[in-house]
Amino acid sequence: MQSVLSLILGGGRGTRLYPLTMLRSKPAVPIAGKYRLIDIPISNCINSGFNRIYVLTQFLSVSLHRHIANTYKFDPFSRGFVEVLAAQQTNETTDWYQGTADAVRQQIRYVHEDRCSEVLILSGDQLYRMDFEKLLQTHRDNQAHVTIAVLPVAAEAASGLGIMRLDDAGRVIGFIEKPQTVAQLEPYHTPAAWIEARGIPCKGRYYMASMGIYLFQRDVLFQMLNAPPLATDFGKEIFPRSIKTHRVQAHLFDGYWEDVGTVKAYHEASLALTGDEPPFDFHSPDGVIYTHMRYLPASRISGANLEQCLISDGCVVRSGTTLVRAVIGVRTRIGHNVTVRDSVIIGADRFETEEDRADNRRRGIPDTTVGDGTVIENAILDKDCRVGANVRIVNQKKAQNEEGKNYVIREGIVVIPKGAIVLDDTVI
Repeated sequence: MQSVLSLILGGGRGTRLYPLTMLRSKPAVPIAGKYRLIDIPISNCINSGFNRIYVLTQFLSVSLHRHIANTYKFDPFSRGFVEVLAAQQTNETTDWYQGTADAVRQQIRYVHEDRCSEVLILSGDQLYRMDFEKLLQTHRDNQAHVTIAVLPVAAEAASGLGIMRLDDAGRVIGFIEKPQTVAQLEPYHTPAAWIEARGIPCKGRYYMASMGIYLFQRDVLFQMLNAPPLATDFGKEIFPRSIKTHRVQAHLFDGYWEDVGTVKAYHEASLALTGDEPPFDFHSPDGVIYTHMRYLPASRISGANLEQCLISDGCVVRSGTTLVRAVIGVRTRIGHNVTVRDSVIIGADRFETEEDRADNRRRGIPDTTVGDGTVIENAILDKDCRVGANVRIVNQKKAQNEEGKNYVIREGIVVIPKGAIVLDDTVI
């Protein structure tokens, strides 16, 4: 597996995930109480035996760099590493990354310096578990120049994805990025018999969508990035023109895969993790997801009612509180008689001391995280929020998109930004 070098793309400004990306890059956004999104692709690589990984970022990468440096330390004899490559001015370019292909092009010297034979390119904001060895096997068995991981999707999901047309051998013979009309989509219809012949139930999913997971032959990657006119994006430019000149193969995947690039998708994917049989199971012994070890105490819960919840380490939940379909992040403190429903509380970076709480009282601000008697529904509380007593965060106006002094509403979901203060008796 030392022949494969992995590049994880950190994405752009993450505007669709705002305000969760107001102070951090997309891959650094917390997920499932104690992880970050970047842990997903890195763990998939490590579990597949691909332990030489670069993460390409350009926006707000400090917390991401800190997380990676504190988490992924390899035996010096293993030759493994996880390193952040931030966008920078060089003698060749002074521009920010213009797209996925441009990001790789600007950091291509690290691929040139490596002895790899294949380059794996991944996205940093997806939730899935995949064995990349199987992807590599498909790539080599078909002597492909490029192999794209694909997922069967229904027509209503196709408009937000790159859709491919495949021949009988699974070679890509057509590619369209985010088709918006029925006429655009129809030529890419895949027969149910073809899908089911490969052991995948069709279930009305007739379209092969790109998962944003690409495996290139090293030299072919150089050729495609340098071919004029210079392309900025893999999906919009490189793949549509390369299918005529190169052998582009599809690798079919039928497990759980979710792009959590919007507030709504992040909220729904997070709440799905609380189910009895979640579509993505962090508890699975297969393909462990790694993260930073914090050495926190066990959570303390007293006289509370919990239903379908994820409770992370170091939390305190007081009596009379009800939590229903909630994800509770590390170091969260929830007071007495609180109701949290269909919500994500990301937690806190540190524990407050008694001296801190006394100082809070003098300053007239709440402690972290949630005070007594508060009701929170269909919301996301980012890290280090201070929500006072008898607060109601319920989107009382039923707004779809709105911004206030200490909140942002996106698609009906109330988000309290990182470090925001919501005083006692506030109604949002």
